[in-house]
Amino acid sequence: MQRYGLIGAGHRAQMYTDAIGGAHRDIATLVAIADSNPGRAAYHRDRMVTEYGYAPDTIALYGPADLEAMIADQRLGRVVITSPDYTHAEMIVRALRAGVDVVVEKPLTINAPSAQAIVAAVEETGHQVVVTFNYRYSPRNSALKELLASGVIGTPLSMTFEWVLDTAHGADYFRRWHRDKANSGGLLIHKASHHFDLINWWLADVPRRVFASGGVKFYGAEAAASRGLPPRPPRGTHEGEHGPFELDLRDDPRLAALYLDNEHYDGYLRDQDVFAPGVTTEDNLAVIVEYQGGPTLSYALNAHSPWEGYRVAVNGTLGRAELEVIERARISVDAAGKVIVDPSAMADAVGARDKGERLTVQRHFEAAYEVPIPEGTGGHGGGDALLLSDVFNGPGPDPLGRPSDYVDGLRAIAVGICGNESLATGKAVTPDELGIPLTR
Repeated sequence: MQRYGLIGAGHRAQMYTDAIGGAHRDIATLVAIADSNPGRAAYHRDRMVTEYGYAPDTIALYGPADLEAMIADQRLGRVVITSPDYTHAEMIVRALRAGVDVVVEKPLTINAPSAQAIVAAVEETGHQVVVTFNYRYSPRNSALKELLASGVIGTPLSMTFEWVLDTAHGADYFRRWHRDKANSGGLLIHKASHHFDLINWWLADVPRRVFASGGVKFYGAEAAASRGLPPRPPRGTHEGEHGPFELDLRDDPRLAALYLDNEHYDGYLRDQDVFAPGVTTEDNLAVIVEYQGGPTLSYALNAHSPWEGYRVAVNGTLGRAELEVIERARISVDAAGKVIVDPSAMADAVGARDKGERLTVQRHFEAAYEVPIPEGTGGHGGGDALLLSDVFNGPGPDPLGRPSDYVDGLRAIAVGICGNESLATGKAVTPDELGIPLTR
């Protein structure tokens, strides 16, 4: 039985606590939680008691400063890190040097110096770091990987990739700690590391040079003022009328229990106004990436779209493959002006665009045809359950090579780190220039 500690007790932690308490309880047990907010740590401990039958005294609570003591006292074999992005590197390095393996949510870290520190700690200790890229396991993404590996469109020469976040999901990055780029490296790292990992994996290639352009164009105080938006409440949890860009924590019992009820510990507000001052994370981004093997990527990210999903096109020597995924066709609001995000509530009004996914191939001089995509259930298009099985059971043989390690994590963040440097300098940037090692 592997003894686990959890570092970071926010929203994302539940995927791992549910896995430990549920499907993987025969091989894993949670014995410790570390978080700077004791109320959130207690929330996850108490949930393990009520949902999974843990005895209250079997999960010990710690602060981040006591990480080494937690590992030693609780005889941990592994830790799962779901704390804010800017803390990842410190927690990883300290955990490795304290003698345990690490599972960390993407992104691995947010800048070149901290990436170098992780590499040094891995080489020094010999312990393992697993970065959880669940999108690799989505049936639709696995289907594209299988198709490219088959050679049906020949050698990939170029790729276009557009990801759009709607005004429910996208706006949420500008309500919470992600709104300050110093905390997350911006969406080029926090969100797009998912996408860049997919691209690296699909192409089986390594990024060589990056150029980026973008800015804070929709959210934040300056963008709001430029459009003449009126003053708004500083947070979404308030009395009176609400707008579609506000999140009232009282409408979600889980978020209320996790965040609203624990504000008094640290003053963290989960529901800040997306048009308030302090937003430094870009909401519109475009990136060009050259790969070592020759392909070129054209990437775009938008965080205020009316629908959510992504479109990928790969141009090869023998033809073209296209993947379109519509995860949510539209965002609606109710009579009180609050957002409706349940897809079933929008089924009668999706209009011309419907939720779904399609993978199409067209070889030169031939008719296009659609490739069936196996149906997935659960989070991230069915990817979460498969990923968690590899995390807790250990990866088995996989012809698609979906299990990922810290080098995959480095390759994913390398694009975003170089992109951020390019945004700052206006020049193309290489991982080599920033000292980010990408070879195994």
